[in-house]
Amino acid sequence: MSAPLKLSPSAPAAESAEGRRPRALVIAEAWRELGPGVAALSNGSGRPLARTLKLILDPLVIRPVQNPGLAGGTLTSDAAAELHDRIRAAGGDLTAAAAWFLELKAARRRLRITDGNPQEKYFQRCFELARTSGPPAADADAVAAEVVTEIAEASGDSLLAQVRELLRDETAATRLGQELGDAWARRPGSGPAPAAASASTETVTAALDACPTGDGSTHLSLLVDGSAGSAAGARFADDGAAQQLGLTRHPLPPAPRLGETASKRDLPLPFDRSIFERLFAALSGGARVDLGIDAEELIAAEIVRSTSAWQLGEEDSRVAMLLGAEASTALDAGRAAQPTAAHRLLAARWHREAYVRRALRLPEGTSGVPASVVDDIRTVRRGYLRRLWVRLHGRELREQPLDPRDVWDLLDGVLRSVVMDQRQRLKTMMVRGADEREATEAA
Repeated sequence: MSAPLKLSPSAPAAESAEGRRPRALVIAEAWRELGPGVAALSNGSGRPLARTLKLILDPLVIRPVQNPGLAGGTLTSDAAAELHDRIRAAGGDLTAAAAWFLELKAARRRLRITDGNPQEKYFQRCFELARTSGPPAADADAVAAEVVTEIAEASGDSLLAQVRELLRDETAATRLGQELGDAWARRPGSGPAPAAASASTETVTAALDACPTGDGSTHLSLLVDGSAGSAAGARFADDGAAQQLGLTRHPLPPAPRLGETASKRDLPLPFDRSIFERLFAALSGGARVDLGIDAEELIAAEIVRSTSAWQLGEEDSRVAMLLGAEASTALDAGRAAQPTAAHRLLAARWHREAYVRRALRLPEGTSGVPASVVDDIRTVRRGYLRRLWVRLHGRELREQPLDPRDVWDLLDGVLRSVVMDQRQRLKTMMVRGADEREATEAA
């Protein structure tokens, strides 16, 4: 049996020491005391939903950043009592938030809004309403309709609804499908890139060495002006190049479908997504309302973007993908040489994670890290590049230009996001395991 997994050198052991209690159990007990009034925020077993914990309890009630003693997987008796008291003290606000959530869901149905997860979109706003207005009153219908409409407009739901409606129209879909087929038929063939557009290895190296300090603007401008990102993306016409980077499951990226449905839980790899899935992934989380473009123009622009190098429309985005593809080689297991500051900093961030060191050091199957996470660790470069592409694609759709001074924040932020997601997955698995052990012992 492998040793207990640790998220960091200072993280508490998974097994509860004498006198300590699992945090999840303390939360569940305090939650049950709030009664049926919080049912809309609870799961079938009467515990708070995962999104209730993520969006309301942790950031707005418990506040573990300001109260680090309440953040661990297990708590001292004093910390457990404090956590219990915090949740009980917020009981009135939580009950009112649950009532507001029912009001907002009803307004959502009346307005026929279907995009996005209502818990993700409304939970924090419901708690805000509870704190500022108390429980729903006589004007609850009007308030809920106003809030739901505001959130829908701010998140791009109305534009997505127009896109979906257009793609479901048989005549429009036929016309757009023809545009898509023609655009892909006109794509430039494979072959060597022009010498003037070839990426300079020296310039790429200089840019990656300078960008962490904010001094890489000159090198980045040279890469953009020389179409270095486009030249690098042209190699995707070769068998397996995009597949090796984790951007498609196919030896060659296929022509996309138009599509008309999408699910955040089951999105394909970036180059395998339909036109609608690309727009859904980028806009459902918060599109600007002043894009100045209608649904048909948006689809037409995405069709053109899908035929471009890296399937991105702007050269600065393509250069960012080129830099990310090069810098992320530092994440490969066993890579010794780190030629630039960007390589070294990404490698340091990745390999200082305790769970990464453990998974890479021990033979597969004996690391103590769940198999799904081990696989993500060993192929992290692919996951990194997928997330980088998604962020760049979203910036383009929201018309957010990429300032050269922000390139390092983007490259580093993507890896930080990957690490945080993996930490959360591990934490969830460990807490669930502690709950299951306690339930078994109690039985």
